[in-house]
Amino acid sequence: MNDTKLNGPSIKKIPEGDDRERLVCPDCGFIDYQNPRIVVGAVCTWEDKFLLCRRAIEPSVGKWTFPAGFMELNETVAEGAAREAREEAGVDVDVQDIIGVYEVPQVGHVMIMHRAPMRSPHFKAGMESLEVDMFTWEEIPWDDLAFPSVKWTLERFYEVREHAEVPAITERAAFKVF
Repeated sequence: MNDTKLNGPSIKKIPEGDDRERLVCPDCGFIDYQNPRIVVGAVCTWEDKFLLCRRAIEPSVGKWTFPAGFMELNETVAEGAAREAREEAGVDVDVQDIIGVYEVPQVGHVMIMHRAPMRSPHFKAGMESLEVDMFTWEEIPWDDLAFPSVKWTLERFYEVREHAEVPAITERAAFKVF
C-alpha cells in the first residue's frame, strides 16, 4: 500500500502575481480560487399580480421571495431565471430585461434580476417552495420577505413597470445578509 499522502490546497499564501491570500497545494501548486456566485431571478407577473414563493429551504425558510437561485454552467442569465421560475413555482415566463444587479460581497453573491411576465396564470410549488401565491402590490407581505434584495427588486420593478425598456441599476449591499 502506498503511504504517500496528497495534501491538496492546504497552505494559505499569496501566489506569485496575485494580490491576496489563497489556499495553495504544496504538492502540485494548484490554487483554490474562491469567486462570487451568480444568483439569477425573475419578478414573475400575471396581469396586476406578483408571484411569490414561500421558501422551503434555508436561509430564510418560511419567508417570501420571487423565484431565484444560482446560475448553472452552460446557461445564460435569462435561461437561469426561467429555469428557477419553473423549478420553484412551476411557471413558464418570458424573461425580459434586467432590472437590477445587486452585489452582496459579504456572502459572495452577485444577483441579476429580470422582469418576467408569466405565459399563463397557473403555478404550483416546487421542491424549494412551501407554497406559491399571487399578490397585488398592496398585498405583498413586505414584513415577511426573505432578503433585502427581494424588496429592492420589487421596488425597482414597480418604479419602471410602465417603461418598455429599462436600464439596469447596480447597487452594493452594505448589511449583514443572514
